[in-house]
Amino acid sequence: MKHGLLIDMDGVIYSGETLIEGADKFIGNLLKNDIPFTFMTNNSQRTRLDAVRKLKLLGIEVTENHIYTSAMATGKFLGDQGAHTAYVLGEGGLLTSLHENGISLVNSDPEFVVLGEGRNFTLEMVQRAVDMILAGAKFITTNRDPSPKKPGWNNLGIAATTAMIEEATGRKAFVTGKPSPVMMRSARKYLGLETAETTVVGDTMETDIQGGVQMGYKTILVLSGIAKKEDLSQYAFKPDLIVSSVDQIETPLKWWS
Repeated sequence: MKHGLLIDMDGVIYSGETLIEGADKFIGNLLKNDIPFTFMTNNSQRTRLDAVRKLKLLGIEVTENHIYTSAMATGKFLGDQGAHTAYVLGEGGLLTSLHENGISLVNSDPEFVVLGEGRNFTLEMVQRAVDMILAGAKFITTNRDPSPKKPGWNNLGIAATTAMIEEATGRKAFVTGKPSPVMMRSARKYLGLETAETTVVGDTMETDIQGGVQMGYKTILVLSGIAKKEDLSQYAFKPDLIVSSVDQIETPLKWWS
């Protein structure tokens, strides 16, 4: 039986613009041994090429085929739903994915309002989205990742923007990114894996690990990002393995037998 990995990026492979020690060797080992993997990121703003270029600057050389984003999951979901039109608050990666799935981007009477990360949309555009939802458009957000709440952070955070639109419309957003089964399942299928063949590697209990547990995947929590070991007892679920960073993950894993 083959096995593969769905690997988060920020907090697992790098922190901001800094490579996490040993991450390059870990990915190199996966490539050397032909272990299927994809970087599974909730960031819908970057294109796959953007992600590849950032990784290359950090010393990790992969192809666009190794990247799976919430923008890709969103585009596939809308395509599978038979959607034709969307009004989008978002940028490069999301716009590209919607185009690739045959979704026309419109400024009036859309079937869907789709929210992704970005800094280029205005409060006026948000108000227009609110009016569209109140007029009957369905509301999708690529993820609900919170802001890190750090001084100087240059992005409001998609969770905050989502909450603003939900409050203004009284409509809850349908979330396509992690930990939604929409993305967890489509990323697995993207690699051609079955449930029992899939392991998730991430640094957040609320997205990566929760999403993996809910789907029946094996899960590995790394402590190089958001999660703190002393906080794990508060969760009703737990990862199959906890490591300080990915350089402690030995493949094949013990459950790959």
